[in-house]
Amino acid sequence: MDYRPTPQDEQFRKELKAWIARTFPSDQPPPKMETREDRINAYRDYQRKVFEGGYAGIRYPKEYGGQGGTLMQEIITSEELGPIGRTHAASVNVIGFGMGIPTVFTVGTPEQKEKFMRKSLDGTCIWCQAFSEPNAGSDVASISTRAERMGDHYVVNGQKVWITNAQYADWCMLLVRTNPNVAKHKGLSYLLMDMKAPGVEVRPIQQLTGEAEFNEIFIDNVQVPVENLVGEENGGWSIALTTLMFERVMGDLSTANQFLWVFEQLWQMVKGVKRRGRPILEDPGFRQKLAQMYIEILVLKYNGYRSLDRVLKGGIPGAEGSVGKIIWSELNPRMTELALEIEGPYSQLIERSAGAIEDGRWQYMFLRAKGNTVEAGSAEIQRNIIGERVLGLPKDLARMAPAASVKK
Repeated sequence: MDYRPTPQDEQFRKELKAWIARTFPSDQPPPKMETREDRINAYRDYQRKVFEGGYAGIRYPKEYGGQGGTLMQEIITSEELGPIGRTHAASVNVIGFGMGIPTVFTVGTPEQKEKFMRKSLDGTCIWCQAFSEPNAGSDVASISTRAERMGDHYVVNGQKVWITNAQYADWCMLLVRTNPNVAKHKGLSYLLMDMKAPGVEVRPIQQLTGEAEFNEIFIDNVQVPVENLVGEENGGWSIALTTLMFERVMGDLSTANQFLWVFEQLWQMVKGVKRRGRPILEDPGFRQKLAQMYIEILVLKYNGYRSLDRVLKGGIPGAEGSVGKIIWSELNPRMTELALEIEGPYSQLIERSAGAIEDGRWQYMFLRAKGNTVEAGSAEIQRNIIGERVLGLPKDLARMAPAASVKK
């Protein structure tokens, strides 16, 4: 498929750039990000402006708060608004735009679309996604969080872990077990849970970087109305897969755009670094490594475009999205390692250290990148998915056989 911009797309980009210049002037200082409330307020203010400007949910119907535009226009909007969003805490609701909104729109009831779409697009609703548990990480179907139907609501009990941005979220995409007496994939249901409901407790998990991006959620007799069930009871597995596949499609493109921005920052840093009195860019080895990083970012971007082909034809993203996940999760650690290699001895200086290059931000990014191959599905699992579902390779016989029958 030809993804080159049409004249209409170019005009759309021109108008969007003009709106950004008026709405977010370059001389305007970025909002404060010192507290949780600062980040929430910065995001809501940013998203409200985007919504009122007509650039939120470009490809969704107008009756749900969208603009009735094209997916390509949404991609252009993501590219142009990316740098602004990074300074206005847009990452607070990355789960909502990458997973929550497309899932509700694709498989939600008309009532759920009416309830959640507009409020998610205008910044009112912030989302998190709670699938993983302490004993069910890569094997999501093994979850044990229970939901028992009692009249017009479900009573939910259990624990979730590694939940991104749960400390900011208003609503949660929750995978629960509603039938323990069938095969593990067949007894799951998909609920939308109010994060402010009685019995929901969020505990942040401090990471290697010192931040707490991920969280544990403890769910104690939480009541979820039946109307918040997405799809059929015990039919949650296929909806969970739909959610994860949507994460892959727009995720590849938005991540590639983010990496292009990071690469530009890296390039600017490199231009000021010298070794033995000479610019480091005179070293052909470093030039080659930088070129390779740029090539791999473009590979990620165009892999995302390839995945879009199915969506543009009215389909749901497939297992091919796992390719992009492996690309970005292994590319980012290499890119941040290259940054530290370029800094040389200064790479040991972290934030607020005298003499630290760019106040040690590359050191922070290096530490954060360590989680990339685990989050959003481990690299090992993604390779299994690609082998079995994309390439059609046979499953490992040892994994298929019952534990008692495997010879030792």
